[in-house]
Order: sequence, then structure tokens, then C-alpha cells
Amino acid sequence: MTDLTAIPPSPAALVESRLDPARAVRRHRQAAGEPWLTEIRAGQILRIVDLMGNQAVDVIFYDRHDPAEHYSATETLLAQGSLYLSTGSVLMSQTGQPLLTIVADTCGRHDTLGGACAAESNTVRYALQKKFMHSCRDNYLLALAQADVGLGKRDLVPNINFFMNVPVTPEGGLTFADGVSAPGKYVELRAERDVWMLVSNCPQLNNPCNAYDPTPVEFLVWDGA
Repeated sequence: MTDLTAIPPSPAALVESRLDPARAVRRHRQAAGEPWLTEIRAGQILRIVDLMGNQAVDVIFYDRHDPAEHYSATETLLAQGSLYLSTGSVLMSQTGQPLLTIVADTCGRHDTLGGACAAESNTVRYALQKKFMHSCRDNYLLALAQADVGLGKRDLVPNINFFMNVPVTPEGGLTFADGVSAPGKYVELRAERDVWMLVSNCPQLNNPCNAYDPTPVEFLVWDGA
């Protein structure tokens, strides 16, 4: 059985963007450990930048006009036949509709299996006293409560962990491995429809993949042609 923990990102997945940051219509720096909800319009290009390296950016996408239509890890993996996201991956909804397409990537691997950290997972993975530490699930709920756009706890679904390396072992387990990203690496996505982007810039302090030190990330948006 193939050991998926040993497979490096495919060189074919590494594609640099030709877009000029000076021409971006929006540029947003997200503080370490903090949540954010924003709209990305159909045709726009979104770039997520790992400013300091190996910072997990936990993201869920929703159809802007029908939030019941949301990102689906299952449909995405079935559609592309790969466990990892990179250039060419189409992020699918639970009804098989394309939400966004990855059009450039200098990291080469993004996780869609490991999920978001929460009070419960902090307890199971680390220690009972870690239960009340800041988590991505709490971030999601805070962002949705503040935005008041009709989304709530029941709308939280398995997310994408951009820049996070979660290999699958030969036995089918998940391992939270050292990151494969680095300062300045980025991933770029084209929105296929108007979407909400729900972000938790992961506050996790117990995982060594980010050297126990959450860091800021940056988002840039360009209008489509």
C-alpha cells in the first residue's frame, strides 16, 4: 500500500500567477488567529498569501445567493480523484456545482480532510485543559454572529486548510505533519459564482506545524477580465 505521508507535492501543481499585486482591487491583511467573512464575486481572482510560512488558513465557501449550497470536501475529492488540492482543483458544492477553481499555486498541497480545530478536538488531540483555548470553530461562529447574513452553527461544514499538510497513512489515518509551505507562498482561486468566504486564520497553539506561533496572512482580489 502506498505511504501517502511520503509523497511530496507534484511539481506540475506549482504554477505562478501573472497578476500584479499593484492592480488588485482589494488587499486585506488578516491578523493571526482571527476570523473574517467576506464576499468574492463571480469572475474575481482571490489570492491567499502565507506571509510567514506554514500558517493554516481554514476556509469554508458558500453560494452568496443560496448559502445552503456550500463547499463539500466529499464532492470535491470525488470530482478530482485526489486527496490534496492544488492547481486545477475545482472546489465543488454538495450538489456537485463548481464554486471556485484553483488557477495558481506556489505551495503545491492543501488539506481538505483534517477539519477545523475545536474545543472537542483540542481535548482529544492534546489535553483536557486545552478545551477552552481559542479555536477555528469558535472563530467561525463569531464571524457569522457578527455578520448576521443568515448563516449559523448548523451551516458549518468540513473546511479547506490552505497551506496545511495532513497526509494519509497507509492504514487510512491522518497525520498532522510539518508544513510544506514557506514565507510568501500563495494559492489563487477564480470564483465561478458569487460566494461568501468564511475564514479562520487558525489560532492553534498546540500543533508544531506552525512552530506553535500563528502568524498573519494576506488576501488580494482582482476583478475578472
